[in-house]
Amino acid sequence: MQSVEMKKVKILDDSQNEIEVDIKSFYQHLKKYHSIGESLHEERGHYFTVDEKFRKKIKQLLDLNS
Repeated sequence: MQSVEMKKVKILDDSQNEIEVDIKSFYQHLKKYHSIGESLHEERGHYFTVDEKFRKKIKQLLDLNS
């Protein structure tokens, strides 16, 4: 069985609370469900306004941690 390495990073939610996420799966979710416009994403009780600026920031974190 092949192990999948998870890259955990800390990001701030809309209330400036820190949350740790697996950056690859988080980015994949954003691409699938929040790819255009502005929307709200909820992650374990934390809320994120997803817009183009946020998507770019998450993509940069993914690139840095790949």
